[in-house]
Amino acid sequence: MKQNRPLWILLIVCILSVSLIGCGAKEPKWDSFEGALNEKSFPVPEEASSPDRTTTNVAMDYVRYSLSGLKEKEGLPDPYLEAIEAWGWKEQKGAEDAGNSRVFQKDSLIIHLTVHDGYFIVMIPKEKKVAIKGLKSK
Repeated sequence: MKQNRPLWILLIVCILSVSLIGCGAKEPKWDSFEGALNEKSFPVPEEASSPDRTTTNVAMDYVRYSLSGLKEKEGLPDPYLEAIEAWGWKEQKGAEDAGNSRVFQKDSLIIHLTVHDGYFIVMIPKEKKVAIKGLKSK
């Protein structure tokens, strides 16, 4: 038993090290973006992971993106807001907007962006999208 003791200690130290390194929350980088799955003209950090398909319901097309280090109480980071504006989106200020929920518009498209702990959701309302297109075409 005494001969195996150093091996057991080494094994436990290795397991603890790997678990601590793997579970540590890293801060996301806000320097590279790609188009969202449900609207290619809306930027999403390249680090964000999501399923390969959008989730659809009657009123909204939405995609949930996982991004470690994101905090609901902190809202959207300034570099991400700057990237959204650089891609041509304008924030729509309204009474329903909270710190973690924002609305952006570009031409006739409207996007709702909500931030939660560790993930964010990009939503496109179907009804408003159709209503705005109808007004533009007249």
